[in-house]
Amino acid sequence: MTEIPDSLRSLFSAQIEERDGSYVVDILASEIEHDALAAGETYRIAILTSDSSTDDPNQQDRQQSTPQNATPTSAGPPVDEGEVRDVTIETTGDQGDGIAKVERGYVVIVPGGQPGDEPTVEIDQVQENVAFASIVAHDSRAL
Repeated sequence: MTEIPDSLRSLFSAQIEERDGSYVVDILASEIEHDALAAGETYRIAILTSDSSTDDPNQQDRQQSTPQNATPTSAGPPVDEGEVRDVTIETTGDQGDGIAKVERGYVVIVPGGQPGDEPTVEIDQVQENVAFASIVAHDSRAL
């Protein structure tokens, strides 16, 4: 069984290509845009094989995005719109918004959050790699 650690920052499918005697995995631009990865940084990756024998590339991508023996929900966002949860703001983004990470390193952007805050938030919008939330209750320690 494939175990997925909480430190997982990103999960996506990609082709391995040969270029000038080396093998290359292209990283999706959305991984950089959503701060899952940063250019110039070094990351540890895992390669999972696909049992796909289909010629439909869309079907193959969907099958490869879920590790073997993983639960189907593990590939999707771990939050839902309207969900209320407690988070810890770890850092701030380029726009000054608080950034929290939840299961599997999934990023939740919290306007008004500051590093160290532990607010209760409501998830307003969910995307594949990031969610946006509003603070519904501030950390009682911050008062």
